[in-house]
Amino acid sequence: MNKISSNITSTLYEYLMLTIATFILCIGVYVFKFPNSFSFGGVTGIAVVLSALLPNTPGFITFLINMILLVVGFIFLGKDAGIKTVYVSVLTSILLWAAEYIFPMDKPLTSEPVLEMFFAVALPAFASAIFFDLDASGGGTDILAMILKKYTHLNIGSALFVVDLLIVVAACFVFNPTTGLISLCGLLAKSLVVDDVIENINLCKCFTIICDNQEAICDFITNELHRSATVYKAEGAYEHNEKHVIITILKRSQAVELRRFIKANNPTAFIAITNSSEIIGKGFRGFN
Repeated sequence: MNKISSNITSTLYEYLMLTIATFILCIGVYVFKFPNSFSFGGVTGIAVVLSALLPNTPGFITFLINMILLVVGFIFLGKDAGIKTVYVSVLTSILLWAAEYIFPMDKPLTSEPVLEMFFAVALPAFASAIFFDLDASGGGTDILAMILKKYTHLNIGSALFVVDLLIVVAACFVFNPTTGLISLCGLLAKSLVVDDVIENINLCKCFTIICDNQEAICDFITNELHRSATVYKAEGAYEHNEKHVIITILKRSQAVELRRFIKANNPTAFIAITNSSEIIGKGFRGFN
């Protein structure tokens, strides 16, 4: 029963985070991207280009292309990622479509295109990083990027760059060189931001603790932090006295608690702390 309750809680948390990230994505796209005709990739980038050539609105074009690519996502990414992506894609399309009627924008919010490009890049990139971390995507060309990531050695930032580059090139011809160049800068920034945000979301602290008495530290790790540790005996090179080496991996908030505990209870311990965003194993991430 506890396992079922835990699974329900985990699922609700994932969909809450997906909903919040989708709202962030739509703000960046509708308020900053569409009015400036920025086309640094994605279905929304295609929609910007096509809306200049067709009578349809960007919101409608986004919805249409998303539905086509969702079928591709189900085929290549599997049912679980497909369901999450369907949720995000449909919610994105509905929000963008509704925004055109609730808050119509016929010109940019400000007269500073570079400032608006920053928000047009940062908000959707941050949202995309949350999607990818939850094994979902924002739909559209993100689906193609996830397929590239799955079947090649490209990381997600590089995969996004490859998929979106042609859209940016098209913007140069449909609009003007200024819009095209700004879109290219946005594409480069988007790829970097996505990778950086994903790395920070997954960042963990790897502790190597050398001490005389390991029991109190190990008890704190297992009973208070609900993590595990590996302990082995060692010998000091200078005095040749017996030491214990504790290796454990913690989330950032837990790392702060452990440092405080060791400082208060075992101040002579030697601690080496390193950062890692690639922790695979029970309690962290599985093999992808």
